[in-house]
Amino acid sequence: SPRSLPGSIMHHLWLMLLPFLGLVSVAPAEKGLEFPRYDGKDRVLDINDRNYRKAMNKYSMLCLLYHEPIPDSKELQKKHQMTEMVLELVAQVLEEKDIGFGMVDAKKDAKVAKKLGLDEVDSVYVFKEDRVIEFDGLLSANTMTEFLLDLLEDPVEVLDNALELKAFNRMDEEIRLVGFFKNQESEHFEAFKEAAEQFQPYIKFFATFEKTVAKQLTLKMNEVDFYEPFMEEPVTIPEKPHSEEELVAFITKHRRPTLRKLRAEDMFETWEDDIEGIHIVAFAEEEDPDGFEFLEILKEVARDNTHLPDLSIVWIDPDDFSLLIPYWEKTFKVDLFRPQIGVVNVTDADSVWMAMDDEEDLPTAQELEDWIEDVLSGKVNTEDDDEEDDDDDDDDDDDDDDDDDEDDDDDDDDDDDDDDDSDEDEDDDDDDDDDDDDE
Repeated sequence: SPRSLPGSIMHHLWLMLLPFLGLVSVAPAEKGLEFPRYDGKDRVLDINDRNYRKAMNKYSMLCLLYHEPIPDSKELQKKHQMTEMVLELVAQVLEEKDIGFGMVDAKKDAKVAKKLGLDEVDSVYVFKEDRVIEFDGLLSANTMTEFLLDLLEDPVEVLDNALELKAFNRMDEEIRLVGFFKNQESEHFEAFKEAAEQFQPYIKFFATFEKTVAKQLTLKMNEVDFYEPFMEEPVTIPEKPHSEEELVAFITKHRRPTLRKLRAEDMFETWEDDIEGIHIVAFAEEEDPDGFEFLEILKEVARDNTHLPDLSIVWIDPDDFSLLIPYWEKTFKVDLFRPQIGVVNVTDADSVWMAMDDEEDLPTAQELEDWIEDVLSGKVNTEDDDEEDDDDDDDDDDDDDDDDDEDDDDDDDDDDDDDDDSDEDEDDDDDDDDDDDDE
C-alpha cells in the first residue's frame, strides 16, 4: 500500500499517477466509448463507531481507506481530496455491484480502526465475508476497479476445454495453481477452493474436472501443480491429496518467484518483499526488440538459477509506468530507453547498475549470470558508492590538512620576512644615528 516508508523509493509514488487517471477521456467520444466522469454525488461514507456495523451488513464487500487526519496544509488537503475523488469514481462505476466505500480517520475514528484491525495508515482494506484483503496496488480508479471486480469473481476458474487451456498456458507472468478433481462436490476441491480464497485476487487458481484437459496438464486425480512466473515446467505439490492448510503453507513458502513483473495491482507489496533490503531490478520494454531480447535472456538465467533461494529479480516494463520514467531515470541515473539491470537499496534508493559497454550488444546469459553471482556474493552492492563518498570526504579532509600546513608555512615565512624587515629597519636607524653624531 502507498504507506509512508522513510526513504523508500516507492514513497507516495501513486501521487504522481493520481491526477485524473481514468477519470476523463482526452477528446469527446462517440456513444459507447465515453469514459465516466464524477457526477458529483457523494457515495463514500464517513465511517465511524455508529455506522460501521450497518455498512458491513449492507454490502457484500466493503472497501475502506484508513487515512491520516485531514491536515491543515492546503497542499496535503488537495492530496486527500484527490484520493477521495478516486474512491468516489470507483464507487460510482461499481454502484450496481453491491460494494460499499468508506473512509476511516486514524485519529477521529481510532476505536473503529482498532475494532476492524486497520493498522497501516494510507492503506485500503476490503472486507469480504470473513476475510480482510489489503489492497497493495496503485491507488488509481482503473487499478482499484479491476482489483475489486477480480474479488467478485469465483476464487477458482474452471478449465473445461482446449481453448481455455490455451489461454491458461499464455498466463506466464503470473503465479498459477491448477488441480484435477472428481467434481465440484469433492472435498479435495473444496479444500483447494478455500485455499484460493486466502490469496484472491493476487494468485490465480484453476481446476479441471475433465480427464482430457487433465491429461494435457499431466495431472493425476487430486493432484495440484504450482506454476512459477516465466518457468517452463510447474512444480507438483507433493503428497496429494491436500488440505487447505497444506496448500496455504506451500504457497506461502514458494510465493516469491525468481523473476516477477511489477504490476500496478500489487506494486507496493512486491517492492516491500525485498531480500535483506535490496532488489535486483531489470528494466526492459517488452514491445521493444532490444527489451524483448533482454527479457528472454533474463528468463533463461532465472530458469537456470531458480533453485537459488536468495535470487529474486523484479522486472519493470517502463511502458506500464510511463509517468514514472523521468523519476526513475533521475533517481537511478540510467537511460530507460535501453534495457538495464541493477541492484537497488529499498531504503535510500542507492543503486549499482551492470555496465553494458557495447550499446549495440546485450550481455549474454553467461555474462548476466556472472554479474548476478557477484551480486549474491556481495561483490556488487549499493554500499560501494557510500564508501567512495566517504573516501572522497577523507580526501577532502586531507586536502584541508595540507592547506592548513601550507598556510602555517606561509605564516612562518611571513614572520621571517617581518623579522628581516625589522632588522633592516633597526640597522638603518643605527646608521642614521651615527651620521647625526658625525655631523
